[in-house]
Amino acid sequence: SRAIKTNQDLLPETPWTHIFYNDFWGTLLTHSGSHKSYRPLCTLSFRINHAVGGMDPWGYHLVNVLLHAAVTGLFTNFSRILFGDGYWTLIAGLLFASHPIHTEAVAGIVGRADIGACLFFLLSLMCYVKHCSTRGSSPSTWGWILGAGLCAGCSMLWKEQGVTVLAVSAAYDIFVFHRLKMHQIFPALYKRKNLTLFFSIGLLTSWGTALLGVRLYWMGNKPPSFSNSDNPAADSDSFLTRTLTFFYLPTKNLWLLLCPDTLSFDWSMDAVPLLKAVSDWRNLHTVAFYAGLLLLAYFSLKGSSNERECNGKTVMNGKQNANGHSCHPEMEYKTLEVKSGFASKEENGIKKHEMQKLQLPSTENIVILSLSLLIVPFVPATNLFFYVGFVIAERVLYVPSMGFCLLVTVGVRALYVKAQKRLLKNLVFCSTAALIVFYGLKTVVRNGDWQNEEMLYRSGIKVNPAKAWGNLGNVLKSQSKISEAESAYRNALYYRSNMADMLYNLGLLLQENSRFSEALHYYKLAIGSRPTLASAYLNTGIILMNQGKTEEARRTFLKCSEIPDENLKDPHAHKSSVTSCLYNLGKLFHEQGHYEDALMVYKEAIQKMPRQFAPQSLYNMMGEAYMRMSRLPEAERWYVESLRSKSDHIPAHLTYGKLLALTGRKSEAEKYFMKAIQLDPTKGNCYMHYGTFQID
Repeated sequence: SRAIKTNQDLLPETPWTHIFYNDFWGTLLTHSGSHKSYRPLCTLSFRINHAVGGMDPWGYHLVNVLLHAAVTGLFTNFSRILFGDGYWTLIAGLLFASHPIHTEAVAGIVGRADIGACLFFLLSLMCYVKHCSTRGSSPSTWGWILGAGLCAGCSMLWKEQGVTVLAVSAAYDIFVFHRLKMHQIFPALYKRKNLTLFFSIGLLTSWGTALLGVRLYWMGNKPPSFSNSDNPAADSDSFLTRTLTFFYLPTKNLWLLLCPDTLSFDWSMDAVPLLKAVSDWRNLHTVAFYAGLLLLAYFSLKGSSNERECNGKTVMNGKQNANGHSCHPEMEYKTLEVKSGFASKEENGIKKHEMQKLQLPSTENIVILSLSLLIVPFVPATNLFFYVGFVIAERVLYVPSMGFCLLVTVGVRALYVKAQKRLLKNLVFCSTAALIVFYGLKTVVRNGDWQNEEMLYRSGIKVNPAKAWGNLGNVLKSQSKISEAESAYRNALYYRSNMADMLYNLGLLLQENSRFSEALHYYKLAIGSRPTLASAYLNTGIILMNQGKTEEARRTFLKCSEIPDENLKDPHAHKSSVTSCLYNLGKLFHEQGHYEDALMVYKEAIQKMPRQFAPQSLYNMMGEAYMRMSRLPEAERWYVESLRSKSDHIPAHLTYGKLLALTGRKSEAEKYFMKAIQLDPTKGNCYMHYGTFQID
């Protein structure tokens, strides 16, 4: 809702340049309550969607699907660089296209940030691959590295993790293109022929540093702040708890990639219980994960072995294999001219053509690149450098899933090669096909959960019951299922009793059903849980005012008006509530005959009023106050302002009509009374005012 429905940056009357100064949710980036999510290109795409189709969700979903299709095509094309034109490239592409972890990013509109970032991530990486292949042989090579840098910047402007493509590009250059092992990197510094390599790496490092520096400066040189429910581990006082939990979370994320059986729209709060002791059995998963990761990296980075395997066929010391490919242990990539007869034939899913240029990396090279693609883009979400506002977010795995798909593909290929019997080879191939089918079926099922809000929130109850029940309550309330909505809110509070939003929502539901005493109770609990919740003060004051407790209402409204918007997630909504509090305080003074006090409060409300606040009632009450003080020119001015801000505002038609009648402009007055009746023929108040006018 905040990213699209209530985001003022999407509206045509808002200057488009505001997109580059506000965060993803439309809050000024330097504001203390800003989420610091700077994604202007994604917001710009939303604005274009809004300009073309308004709030029709069809267009937004279409763009997401098209972007995912483009990313899938680019990823498959990139896989050809690693696996050649054969079955393995197709398998990698199908794994990515069908993976259920992508459902949130594609089916959820705000997930477009991850898809767009991935699109430019791949464009940047492929530009750099082209730079590597033309380096030293063509002047266009520096155009390719310029393109890589620009695409990396665009990727970061879609989502922050996009900048990590520069590190992945460096890994490609060192470990894939030049095939250096860890122990060869420093000796290579002294070899003149590798100067271009380290010059390219230096450019990547400098550009990445510049992008991060500008990004940090643009957001006010301050990290964002999050509530304890967003990331409970970050809020824990125990160093042991924080450490064990943060080390465990990547393990949980990998499991979601490997076995996406249980997915959820939200993993905050207690969805992943904190690891508070070394004896927690989940630490075994953590140990196994990091041990496996380190072993995989070690055997891929250690010195070259005598026997190597290339694209599904075994070769010895760089000798040509059965497919006409060769793997060379030299540091520089060689371009191979493969000569075949006039007829082309296909073996292992790879076609051989006359004079085809092949430069396929070995299994170890692909593993290193896959690990870098899996790990590096995920690093910003690890809480290593700064705390993030979530525990697990499936959409964040959209980019790292490319590394996972490559890793699975190269692993399957290695098993296929090791299998000696045709039966075993077929078993490996069929198992991989079954995995792709199962992933696809799970994606179809998961898309069903995203069909509407009710289904989505019901699907998340088993993972995050507090958040899911609370959101489900909002949906049921909008469907006028009041008793079910109340039960949902109470279920949410059963799991987490201090949720200010749920306490407030339950209070609002009770207030709308005239259960005022209960509503006041829950509003007070909400204020106790979050003292800055202005909307709870507002509704508390309204109930007290209607109950005739004017002094209590006055104190409540005044206290609300003094709450600053610092460190609040949604300062726009807060300012709207504060403005409404001042409006109601002015009405209270007005009803007590304190018109001067009422005017002072109304003027303060106008000063604090946010852009999205509908001011017609406030302007009309300003006119009423001036009218009671017999300051008719000022009253007329504010009545006109009220009608200018909302031309069908009935109270302003009636009050302005009364003023016109009072000043002798009876024909004009009659038009405004008739217009009010025309706007709502069922409203008896309009006929009463018109009848009074006729008698006079």
